[in-house]
Amino acid sequence: MLLAFNKPYGVLCQFTDNSTPRRPTLADHIHQPGVYAAGRLDADSEGLLLLTDDGRLANRLTDPRHKQAKTYWVQVEGTITDEALRSLCRGVVLNDGPTLPAEAQRLEPPDIWPRDPPIRFRKNVPDSWLALTLREGRNRQVRRMTAAVGLPTLRLVRVRIGAYALAGLAPGESRVVIDGAARHSL
Repeated sequence: MLLAFNKPYGVLCQFTDNSTPRRPTLADHIHQPGVYAAGRLDADSEGLLLLTDDGRLANRLTDPRHKQAKTYWVQVEGTITDEALRSLCRGVVLNDGPTLPAEAQRLEPPDIWPRDPPIRFRKNVPDSWLALTLREGRNRQVRRMTAAVGLPTLRLVRVRIGAYALAGLAPGESRVVIDGAARHSL
């Protein structure tokens, strides 16, 4: 089985949380037994998370050797310059080494749900959106890449992983993408 889930802001990509106070987890939204997240999104990121009960499928989706493309819509502080886009497309140097080249393009503000809590608004500082597609997955990579080109991330929404898209899911909603009987045909 493969589930697509629109992870809301603030939800942890795990089913339990032992901290006090308890934070929202996948258990608050996913009621399908036996599935686990194939990959992660930080608590302060939103969007597509895939969950499965199939270890081989999870490996194909997450192992860096398979280089699954992951597309993010990123709201950044500042105006996106041509040079910033070129840098992201070439790859940028982070403290853990250079990134692989990415696909990056300006994006009109997407028609998506409002974030709760809302993004801070600063009247004198513009914000912009870009679509960024990566084929690797380092810790907080998108945020670090945009910061490296002078564009701090304000909001981060993953909209696609390989062939699987977020389209049509509201925050907290999930849908079965592949049922148990179909999984062996991949």
